[in-house]
Amino acid sequence: MTNAREIVDIDFLFVGAGPASLAGAYRLSSLIQEHNTSATEPIEVSIAVLEKGKEIGSHALSGAILDPRGLRELFPRDWREAPLEAEVEDEQLLFMTRSGALKMPIPPMLENEGKYVVSLGKLVKWMASKAEEVGVDVFCEFPGREILLDGERVIGVRTGDHGLDRAGAEKANYEPGIDIHSKVVVLGEGPRGTLSGQLDHQLALSKDSNPQVYALGIKEVWEIPPGRLRPGHVRHTMGWPLDSKTFGGGFAYMMQDDLLIVGLVVGLDYNNPYLDPHQEFQRWKTHPSIADLLAGGRMQYYGAKAIPEGGWWSMPRLFGDGFLIIGDSGGFLNSQRLKGIHLAMKSGILAAETLFEALEKGDYSSAALSSFGVSVKESWAGEELREVRNFHQAFDHGALGGIIQAGLGMLTQGRGWGIFDRLRSEAGHRKMERITSSAAPQEPAAIDFDGKLTFDKLADVYNSATSHEEDQPVHLLIADNDLCIHQCALEYANPCERFCPANVYEMVDDGDSPTGRRLQINASNCVHCKTCDIMDPYQIITWVTPEGGGGPNYGRM
Repeated sequence: MTNAREIVDIDFLFVGAGPASLAGAYRLSSLIQEHNTSATEPIEVSIAVLEKGKEIGSHALSGAILDPRGLRELFPRDWREAPLEAEVEDEQLLFMTRSGALKMPIPPMLENEGKYVVSLGKLVKWMASKAEEVGVDVFCEFPGREILLDGERVIGVRTGDHGLDRAGAEKANYEPGIDIHSKVVVLGEGPRGTLSGQLDHQLALSKDSNPQVYALGIKEVWEIPPGRLRPGHVRHTMGWPLDSKTFGGGFAYMMQDDLLIVGLVVGLDYNNPYLDPHQEFQRWKTHPSIADLLAGGRMQYYGAKAIPEGGWWSMPRLFGDGFLIIGDSGGFLNSQRLKGIHLAMKSGILAAETLFEALEKGDYSSAALSSFGVSVKESWAGEELREVRNFHQAFDHGALGGIIQAGLGMLTQGRGWGIFDRLRSEAGHRKMERITSSAAPQEPAAIDFDGKLTFDKLADVYNSATSHEEDQPVHLLIADNDLCIHQCALEYANPCERFCPANVYEMVDDGDSPTGRRLQINASNCVHCKTCDIMDPYQIITWVTPEGGGGPNYGRM
């Protein structure tokens, strides 16, 4: 028998326990506590944060170098108690060719004096503990599956069901998801959020914006021989193995305990359907400038995540009746500086201040919450994002055009970013070339994975500690399987097999299929990076939240 769906009322609900939501929840609760110390009528409200992962930090992934500006503002007295790995002390920028590397002067936007290497997983765990100290409830293993609307007003969130089998039938342990009703839902789900995507579709939040464009960040953490690098060493790379038409670059950041972060960012607006970002990351590690760092070391952790690169012009409307959008879900990332954590925190802070004003007025309408958009624009976060508002778009026609536009932007300092005030862009998946085109793309040479320096996708997925309940509905929804077998195979050679960094998608032999092939989805491998949802050339893949607690465990990333 199907159980009745429980309804829970929470005054203010934050979805996603990343730096944006945790900052917002902490700041809102702190404002209420400050008010209550002198108020004749204290305010009593409930504030909660929902997290789909098994624990706080398990789905948090970033490079990461932290600009502490947001952290200092949020915790002015004790921000240094946060788990900061090391202050940046030694920086390098290399332009790499196949066998050599040229040391480049570091441009101002990549200078990291006063910044900190961090593990985002460790940082958000610390932030969650601070939020709980001021009365915020943090609930793990509660994925937001459906936004609840009354007309165009958000009234809450429905969490995912637990205990459904692969066919969607109820198992013995079935529990329906909960309907959580709230005065305001604050969406900080990260990039390509499920609920914010539903809202965007239903309320046309991006109708006046450029399409959001993304990059894929792929990262490993290595234990290297003691004494090789000091904590705080930072190395960025340009060039090889990516060609001049592909946006991206590599990074290496030294943490405490002889742990080295290495990673590659690849723009998800590349042309070549044969490109495999994971393979290019493994190839990047074979360069002498990187291989020497890793020699004698051991890879311990792996992860991948989409990065919203579109900037100011790609941000959706961030407010409406009963909702706000913050963090990566709202596009709060500076792709020129390779930083977004401080902007995510600031978006949460501004959201909290907006909610407190709405609480005092008892008004949670779009008109009341529109002050959030004004606050963002007038804040240091808005100023920073406007100054780099055309950075990624400038690379649409190759690296040279992007570098020229970026240089002009530095000279104009946001007074008219480069030649144009606003550059238009198109969604990244539209730039993929068909293999049947006149200039047929070339397939990069394959590499041999040695299991010591380079690893295949399954080995890396193992090191992401990814785990899902096997007998549950597939959370990667394909709108038209026949299109994959017929049209996509002919036009793009099924790029899902390559752009996924976790070997989720495979075209396998099937004698029962008219074409002799079928698409197999290895959903249990999924590391929740959202690349498939973003990069599929036909936009027929929809990533939805799996059963609560499933996915990678990035707690030490």
